[in-house]
Amino acid sequence: MAGGETQDVSFLELESVIGFNGYVFSGLTVHPNKEHLIYPLGCNILIKSLTTNKQEVLQGHTNNVSCVTVSKSGRYIASGQVTFMGFKADVIIWDFAKREIYARLQLHKAKVEALTFSPNEKYLVTLGGQDDGSVVVWNVGQKEAICGSPASVHSAGHCYTVQYSNTSDDIFVSAGNGTLRVWELDLPNRKIRSTDCQTGQMKRIVKCVEIEEDDVFFYCGTTTGDILKVNLKTKLLSSCGPAKFSMGVNTIKAMKTGDLLVGSGDGMLTLCSGTNFKLLKSVQLSGGVTSVSLRGEGHQVFVGTDMAQMYRFTYPNFKEELLTTSHNSAVNDVAFPHGSSELFATCSESDIRVWRSDKSKEVLRISVPNMTCTAVLFMIDGTSIISAWNDGKIRGFTPETGNLILTVHNAHSLGVTAIATTSDCKRIVSGGGEGQVRVWEMQPGSHTLLATMKEHKASVNCIKIKSNNQECVTASSDGACIIWDLVRFIRNQMVLANTLFKTVCYHPEEHQILTSGTDRKIGYWEVHDGSAVRDLEGSLSGSINGLNITRNGVHFVTGGDDKLVKVWRYGEGEVTHVGIGHSGSITSVMACPNNKYVISTSTDGAVLLWRFPQSC
Repeated sequence: MAGGETQDVSFLELESVIGFNGYVFSGLTVHPNKEHLIYPLGCNILIKSLTTNKQEVLQGHTNNVSCVTVSKSGRYIASGQVTFMGFKADVIIWDFAKREIYARLQLHKAKVEALTFSPNEKYLVTLGGQDDGSVVVWNVGQKEAICGSPASVHSAGHCYTVQYSNTSDDIFVSAGNGTLRVWELDLPNRKIRSTDCQTGQMKRIVKCVEIEEDDVFFYCGTTTGDILKVNLKTKLLSSCGPAKFSMGVNTIKAMKTGDLLVGSGDGMLTLCSGTNFKLLKSVQLSGGVTSVSLRGEGHQVFVGTDMAQMYRFTYPNFKEELLTTSHNSAVNDVAFPHGSSELFATCSESDIRVWRSDKSKEVLRISVPNMTCTAVLFMIDGTSIISAWNDGKIRGFTPETGNLILTVHNAHSLGVTAIATTSDCKRIVSGGGEGQVRVWEMQPGSHTLLATMKEHKASVNCIKIKSNNQECVTASSDGACIIWDLVRFIRNQMVLANTLFKTVCYHPEEHQILTSGTDRKIGYWEVHDGSAVRDLEGSLSGSINGLNITRNGVHFVTGGDDKLVKVWRYGEGEVTHVGIGHSGSITSVMACPNNKYVISTSTDGAVLLWRFPQSC
């Protein structure tokens, strides 16, 4: 059975998703029904209920989502993606009520930069990226293109945004680097005609456009940090905002009061007057503001930043409330405290985060700027979090406060890539990018290097220690798994395969080890003589990067480049459940100690909690 892809395999139930791609401009949107948030994560679109916090995943894109918009009534969601050069990038229109694909539209090359629905949802306008440069009008009902045109003249730069009028189905605005145009749709002749707006000597790169509700003026946010106010009828520049927004204006929202909400690249959310751009209120947020969305009449405002954080504001008092936090880069590892399923830790570029399992809420963040954490684990006695870093250091932190209590300098020359601790908490075994395995003895306030074991020729990717602390197994990219004697510090057994080993696990009874790697196979091996017991086809495509056996040894879970989480029976070697939800390669998987959840992490910054199947 190749990867267990048979008809009788059940699906894992997705409990919750931790993740948000804050780099997508205007990606966070409140649905017009005021009950749901819509936002992108990797190749997926997430719909989150604001009342129950229940999340639903829309899957259909083949690569990362680059833009999202919702129609005025909320009947449709449209999303565009990036793809590889030479290929067409999809635009998908989703039926919100049915949560399924309504239409898949293909014309743009390489990337869809922006999209917008007409007020009565008859048309969708899409804008291609810099390799495409065209603007296309689609008929939503007939699911076909009406007409298209180059978005800007050759002498101007790329176009970045497009916005439909609020009252007319025939008028929309496009803007970008040195280009600002008002378009009129001539449906009988299947043409769109553009008029360039006159801005005089002023040359700006426009990143966002917001049209007033009555369609008299529209506002343009620029990378220079000012706001242009342009008359939509005469196409003439009316005024220019004197306020300088640091690192440029990323997003603008017009309020019913006539004021403007402005999000800038330095993380400031500012309320300013729509007439003279006078600053009224401002709040500093974490990360550059990329999305501002109004709920209902604007009594509540939802804000997304490029640090993958979501905030909620109530309009009158303008006080921020942190709604959710996520990783904004690839998550490398996940770990549970010994015997506890209430908390878990994840690590990624520059930080380690500790989460509550039941609420999926962040309770602690440990930051080490400009470094990448490659592995994390909790000491068995619960006194510290031990982590491996790409600068060659092993760092230990307190789990309550995140204070640094241990640093092993120059632990490995090419970064620390794997780590494990003994059950008595007195030793740490580490593996490095150069292939060495080192054993460290921990004393209060100091540490000693006990032994260096040099057999691996490439990076050590995983280390597991036997419960009696006298033996450990290491998996390496050189195609070897070595079982070491931790008393004499010599090799006991060696397992060789034509693969780059990614993970290794001891069965709880410790008579067998389980390995996985880039050959897509899951290998069972005897510990005492290193002989192969069984080979399973673990995946149809891509390496298996994560492998974890449950504490009772009945099941194990895997995840890898095929983006599927699989639950297997250990004895039969059969897949019982498959979890579909990741849009990036899975980097690690772990079943929690009480077998309630399976947690998987991926390269798109997502952390997914699955309900562990009780029936299998």
